[in-house]
Amino acid sequence: MPKLQLNADMGESFGPWTMGMDHEVMPHIDLANVACGFHASDPDVIRMTLRLARKHGVRVGAHPAYPDLVGFGRRSMACSAEEIENLVLYQLGALAGLCRAEGIEVGYVKPHGALYNDMARDPEIMSAVMRAILAFDPALPLMTMATRDTSPPSDMAQRHGVTLWFEAFADRAYDGEGRLVSRREPRAVHHDPQVIVDQALRIARGQPLSASDGSELVLMADTLCVHGDNPESIAAVKSIRQALEALDESAS
Repeated sequence: MPKLQLNADMGESFGPWTMGMDHEVMPHIDLANVACGFHASDPDVIRMTLRLARKHGVRVGAHPAYPDLVGFGRRSMACSAEEIENLVLYQLGALAGLCRAEGIEVGYVKPHGALYNDMARDPEIMSAVMRAILAFDPALPLMTMATRDTSPPSDMAQRHGVTLWFEAFADRAYDGEGRLVSRREPRAVHHDPQVIVDQALRIARGQPLSASDGSELVLMADTLCVHGDNPESIAAVKSIRQALEALDESAS
């Protein structure tokens, strides 16, 4: 990917329960991480989200998770590596079926919540997710967290023959190792739009951020995750898009 792409978690409503402001976010992003039914969403919501992505020319990715609707996929589960491989493969297949009906294709994979975090910490889980991708479509990139040292996942991806996209966050604080500060900690989430846009631009330029321990942190990212669940976050997404477009124009 030649420039920093914006991605957002989409299609996380369920039945009559609405999560996120997808219609407001979709026009401003490049990549839509579509929930596959295990942590959120249902067939109707998924198909509606796919139609919205197609309308705005947004690339669709699978957003698989642990089977945890009650906990919104944010709780780790004691799944074996084989179970993780199978549950990711199952969700890829479900999304691909609805994509086919809409004349689009699954373009990448980004695990959700606890599965995403567990994958970043545990090579066995990372390997299981990669095996699911290889079984489904070896061409699909896997999105994972950009940290201070990305050599371990890069080495594993090379061994498996999987492409990685490294992801950073504009609205989250980082620790010294380049991992997200827990939401349970104070100042883990940025709310000031100016701070969020500044962090996005620093990541896009490859400039250092200030980690929670005071050290300088450079994150080499392919894509930037943005959120859109309230009017303030929508405004931040629009500001980030405008800032990145201005940066691209000045570089051309």
